[in-house]
Amino acid sequence: MAGHSKWANIKHRKGAQDKKRAKIFTRILKEIHIAVKETGDSSPETNPKLRLAVQNAKGANIPKDTIERAIHKASGADSGNYENVTYEGYLPHGVAVFIEASTDNIQRTVANVRSIFNKSGGSLGTNGSLEFIFDRKGIFTLSRKQLGEKNREQLELQLIEAGAEELEKTDDLWIITTAFEDFGPFQNKLEELGIEARSSQPERIPNSTVTLKLEEAQKTVQALDRFEEDDDVQNVFHNLEMTDELEAALQAEDN
Repeated sequence: MAGHSKWANIKHRKGAQDKKRAKIFTRILKEIHIAVKETGDSSPETNPKLRLAVQNAKGANIPKDTIERAIHKASGADSGNYENVTYEGYLPHGVAVFIEASTDNIQRTVANVRSIFNKSGGSLGTNGSLEFIFDRKGIFTLSRKQLGEKNREQLELQLIEAGAEELEKTDDLWIITTAFEDFGPFQNKLEELGIEARSSQPERIPNSTVTLKLEEAQKTVQALDRFEEDDDVQNVFHNLEMTDELEAALQAEDN
């Protein structure tokens, strides 16, 4: 099974952004909060959404006591309520951006998102305007070390039968893509097999990408970074092609 090259290229940059550990912690702890508030169930054993959030927290090496405090806080009557919202728009040169946010103040969030679009020379669009560009998929990251001594060929066949569409293998990971509707069943299959994914979440995968000149691409990445840095923003999806030249320039900046 071939890896999803377009997703892998885009996620490579997302991985660089994810070095900002404080932002990761905030995002995942908010997922825990939402999972508890939406259902009123603070038990990962009986709350699948919470179980998934806790699993992602462990994969990000968030301490156990921090996870437990987040669950306890969300269970309190005086804890805040968050609403999930999405925004769609374009940055210059036709780069599409899809933003997922969780907020307790929609007016603040939409004002911040619109401001970043405007200052970057782009524009905030209407919901649904990018449906033809992004496909929803389930993305599961498995640690090869965590797979242990399992029969890898047999396991691969079981995962394909469970809904794996694509499987990308690196030295350390298996990155698996499923159809969005197979996300839950595939998660259940992993639990049945005794496999705990390092991370698992729905992603929005572009079905086409935009390749820009280096200077234009760097300015686009700067705008994407500003979206990522907003406290209300959970995920930023885009269709900028991560060329080798751009990747090298970004790595030089990070170093």
